[in-house]
Amino acid sequence: MKQDTTELRLTFINVGYGEAILIDAPDAARPDGRFYALIDGGSAADSEFADRTSGRIRAEEYLAPLPRLDLAVSTHIHEDHLCGLLRVCRDHPPSVLRQTLPPGFYRSLHPLGDASARNLSERNFLAALDDYRKLCALVEQHGGCIEQSLAGDTLTLAPGLTAEVLAPSGAHADALTASMQELYRTPQGVPEFREKLDALDASMNNFSLILRLTFGKTRILLPGDTNRAGYGGIPPEKLAADIFKVGHHGQLDGADAALVNAVRPRFSVCCASSDRRYNSAHPDTMRLLKDSGAELYFSDCPPVDGQSIPPHRALEFTICADGASSARYLP
Repeated sequence: MKQDTTELRLTFINVGYGEAILIDAPDAARPDGRFYALIDGGSAADSEFADRTSGRIRAEEYLAPLPRLDLAVSTHIHEDHLCGLLRVCRDHPPSVLRQTLPPGFYRSLHPLGDASARNLSERNFLAALDDYRKLCALVEQHGGCIEQSLAGDTLTLAPGLTAEVLAPSGAHADALTASMQELYRTPQGVPEFREKLDALDASMNNFSLILRLTFGKTRILLPGDTNRAGYGGIPPEKLAADIFKVGHHGQLDGADAALVNAVRPRFSVCCASSDRRYNSAHPDTMRLLKDSGAELYFSDCPPVDGQSIPPHRALEFTICADGASSARYLP
């Protein structure tokens, strides 16, 4: 059956414990009449894709047929969001990269490597910091531009498709910039470096870019890894959405009753791995969303009571301008 070219397709790629979200929207001004944006790109770790029985696939493999990438968005600097995005952008250099730091900030950063890492968490964060610098350099080397996005911005992505930036504020982004400057000024071999590294890693989730997309009558809330403590300062009415990608992989701190009552989603998506690593897709969080009346969907196949999730490469929403929406798992 021929696809309706007036529909928006919102696809959550099954990248395991991570996030990669493709937006495919109608835009008559583009060569093929479509606009393509990718929000994050999952992990780059080989171990994440060793077991593919749930349908798990690297973002760059799934997106190989994509004709181009008009926009890439990095919500925050963590391995399971950013390192796979770098791999995608090597194949599809985006015209624009949107993120929360000043556009030229990456030029002040130097390679860190992982020689000082004491555990997997530190090694992953060091890899993400290095890949952030590489991603920004790659975009500019291929003629793309880097743009900072802050709360209060409203972006027109394609005809009928807008994105409101709800967070971080300018002050919050300045705090992130200052913390990173302080880290990079500290010699890597001293204990203070590891203390600052771990503190920045622990706070990074709530520096996430929070976007609310609007297409026709449908609103989509995409908060990166923001946990329930990270929505302060956002008016509750700005959080209302039909589709809600729950923050922090649906862990216990991903949402609370006040947040769910503000969002009031029809559909909720949780990007949790099939092994429910780090207590993602936490039963209490899933129950909270389900009790609110939201239909629950997943990017991977975590075991969740009352849900039978088939193996799939991706979860795809088809959204019409009149507000009609449907979801399906792509085998």
